[in-house]
Amino acid sequence: MPALLEIDRLTRRFGPFTAVDDISFSVEQGEVLGFLGPNGAGKTTTMRMVAGYLPPSGGTARIAGFDVQDHPREIKRQLGYLPEGAPLYGEMTVDAILHFVASARGMDTTTRQQRTEYVIERLRLETVLYQQVETLSKGFKRRVGLALAILHDPGVLVLDEPTDGLDPNQKHEVRELIKTMADTKAIVISTHILEEVDAVCTRAMIIARGRKLVDGTPSNLLADAGGAGTLDDVFRKLTGRTE
Repeated sequence: MPALLEIDRLTRRFGPFTAVDDISFSVEQGEVLGFLGPNGAGKTTTMRMVAGYLPPSGGTARIAGFDVQDHPREIKRQLGYLPEGAPLYGEMTVDAILHFVASARGMDTTTRQQRTEYVIERLRLETVLYQQVETLSKGFKRRVGLALAILHDPGVLVLDEPTDGLDPNQKHEVRELIKTMADTKAIVISTHILEEVDAVCTRAMIIARGRKLVDGTPSNLLADAGGAGTLDDVFRKLTGRTE
């Protein structure tokens, strides 16, 4: 059985600049991959290619065996994507956008009701259901974005900074939600929070300048880093660079 997410020599160039350089890896069901690196490392560009938002200059990405470029509709059924900033329809209420997206995904009435109730409860959205999205705090917008990413119960989740803007209690709740979903999904999380890698991820990968540098368990990563306190410290310790 193939991995739920397969990246094979994925490359993206912008003119003469290579943002992602021949990256290959796979993520199995039950794995939570922490996708790490300094600003400009190529993390977001890689995630956009996996989600089909950006075509690769070379290589392929496959989700549940489907090539991202050749089967865009099937990919959208299989993938939940939380982009950086999570763009939303600001004029809609939270309740309206959840039902709109569920309907756009072709859910029948019963499934739509079940899934919207599930994400409202898990992301603690009850108090803001009838507020316009544009009036929400950054933390609540992030929670609505995550709710939309998991609404259709996809097999693969690609989450760019899922706890950005959340308070400590909300971060804990989202991490617990990710852990409860992990057994049945392949999950990729981009984060700058070392605690999050240790708390949630089963595997950690560091990329820099578009290339893969480190791929192993979080415990091995932390051990190799020799007690470095932040992800920037870890990166500098492991690579000897100052960027």
